Amino acid sequence: MTSHLSAVEKLFKSGEKKMWAQWSFGKSCAFGVIPVAFFLFGKHLDNAETERMTRFRDKSALYYRELGPNDKPSWP
Repeated sequence: MTSHLSAVEKLFKSGEKKMWAQWSFGKSCAFGVIPVAFFLFGKHLDNAETERMTRFRDKSALYYRELGPNDKPSWP
């Protein structure tokens, strides 16, 4: 009589649990690390764009004003 085991059950019975556990751990790490890496890369790009735009701070025709010696810029 032949047993009708699924492929996963055959792998687990053949002693390859450790391989599946490592693959599962790696996949879990990837799902945790990749979004964080993309978030940090996006934050870096956003900060770089903000830094680049500071050259135009308080210089547009609509918002132009003379700043005194103790006045702060209108935005960071």
